[in-house]
Amino acid sequence: MPADMAALLADLDAESAAFDVMLSRLSPADYLLPTPAQGWCIADQVSHLAFFDEAALLAATDPGRFRAQAAELAAVGPGFPDEVAARHREIPGPQLRAWLTAARRALIDGFAAVEPGRRLPWYGPDMSAASSVTARLMETWAHGQDVADALGIDRAASARLRHIAHIGVRTIGFSHALRGLPPPDAPIRIELTAPDGGTWTWGPSDASDVVRAPAVDFCLVVTQRRNPADTALAATGDAARRWISIAQAFAGAPGPGRPPAAQGTGLPPGQSADRGGS
Repeated sequence: MPADMAALLADLDAESAAFDVMLSRLSPADYLLPTPAQGWCIADQVSHLAFFDEAALLAATDPGRFRAQAAELAAVGPGFPDEVAARHREIPGPQLRAWLTAARRALIDGFAAVEPGRRLPWYGPDMSAASSVTARLMETWAHGQDVADALGIDRAASARLRHIAHIGVRTIGFSHALRGLPPPDAPIRIELTAPDGGTWTWGPSDASDVVRAPAVDFCLVVTQRRNPADTALAATGDAARRWISIAQAFAGAPGPGRPPAAQGTGLPPGQSADRGGS
């Protein structure tokens, strides 16, 4: 069954609104508050989302131009997200918020006319338009977690986590390939407790390798916002444990992950230097 682009865009719009609620509470000075990503303040998280929203729309409307710009950025090296942040660091926070609002609206309006299955270039493997929209939702939620952690806010979990969890599952092979590892030689079963108490599952029910977790914990792990040791996630079997140790739902270079809180990062539990890709 083809993806429902209208439903995906509606969920992206809702996640965008939830992120903007956090920004609406900030004074201009608050944008300079440090986040769990080493060297990144809240303003950097906002400019990151706005920049890559514009890039995603360009990938859909002018793939050739996107590839040229992506090649220039990739030439900076695997730390190109840091370069993007540095280029926009002097923009005042309220202007960054306005930029993100405009970029996100343009993306949502632009993707409404794109076929869900159309292949689009990106900084990692090409992806479908539907996957591109889902990736923007995932990025918004993940970078929103960095902002929430910086502000000491506990966010309510929503059914939109299913999109993020799905990307986490779909990137099992990608997570291994990034590190030069072969894909798992055994199927992995994923069983997540949804925010409403239901169950989301992927993989064969008789698999011996199983990952069980609250959906929010699984999403925190695959977006590398928490170390598995700081969550209620449980992995059974060698293949499942290896995957969870390197799980990465975002494009870009291999993320270092986040150390356990017990290692003493000087940040709240689960926070560390990893930024998460584009």
